[in-house]
Amino acid sequence: MSELFDALGSCEAEGDELPMEIAFSTGMVHVRDRLDYWRSEASKVFVEHEFDSPIGRAFKGVIRSTTIADLGIASFESDAATVQHTRRCVQRATGDDFMICRQITGGVVLQQDGRALRPEIGDLWLIDPRRPFSIDVDPDSLSISVRVPRHELEARLGDISGLTARAVPGGQPIVSLASGFVDMLARRAGAIQEPAATKVTQQAIDLLALAIKSVLHVGPVTVSSSRSVALLRLKAVIEERLRDPELKPAGAAEATGISVRYANALLADEGTSLERYIMNRRLENCQRELVAPAHATRTVSDVAYAWGFSDLSHFARRFKARFGCSPGQSRPPITQVS
Repeated sequence: MSELFDALGSCEAEGDELPMEIAFSTGMVHVRDRLDYWRSEASKVFVEHEFDSPIGRAFKGVIRSTTIADLGIASFESDAATVQHTRRCVQRATGDDFMICRQITGGVVLQQDGRALRPEIGDLWLIDPRRPFSIDVDPDSLSISVRVPRHELEARLGDISGLTARAVPGGQPIVSLASGFVDMLARRAGAIQEPAATKVTQQAIDLLALAIKSVLHVGPVTVSSSRSVALLRLKAVIEERLRDPELKPAGAAEATGISVRYANALLADEGTSLERYIMNRRLENCQRELVAPAHATRTVSDVAYAWGFSDLSHFARRFKARFGCSPGQSRPPITQVS
């Protein structure tokens, strides 16, 4: 595993995050064929469905997708649309997966099993393709979906039939950790080979199951191993305390109920250490906020201090070593309004 993470680190230092490949863009086909092609391509990476848009041929969108071991991950960026997974679609569907989705921008309204849900940005929401559902997509929507084998979730959560159209709020630390881990897999799937792929996939499903359990209060979670339990608990503790400048390896290990030595042994399987993991999670959160238009008015120092850094020179050195540029250089240019 250490070789894998060394390789990923060198990619990040060069600014190459290995994004998901474009599976389909409406710009690839004639305007008259856009809706039909979109439905066909989206059905391949999501579920079989009927599709329409109130803006007709003017509809635009991009689908990106990747797979890692048993997980299928896809993102959908599009104009307003309606997705209908009808009874006929259910009958034609192949495979037996459960869909875990997350809204990144825009909005959707999901209806399934007599419930309607408009998730907040960052929330997780669940769909069962065994039964009909509909999704009304707002303009300028971006969402990500994870196709998880049903038996994997049932092995961890038991009966999952009642989890559809229920929000798992993204503000919860364990939910944020699970979402971030899935985002990382989406960016780096092409670099992760077996046997590492199967291992990190199992960790992703463990995290998603714990996130669902923490909010929806389903049955006890069974994760893939006792080491996974300790590792997930350690990461959840770190995620919850990242903003605290006093968070140190010893404190994180103590709060988890394990020794620093054991914590380092757990993280060694991922090619890192407890100290490096805390540093990298802080840097990743800083980088995410620095490039986000929503945080354009915040200063670099404000972002750094908010994520537990107390020395700006130290932060700048670490940031450049990780991402290959200074914090200021990572920010998008400010558009001048005339």
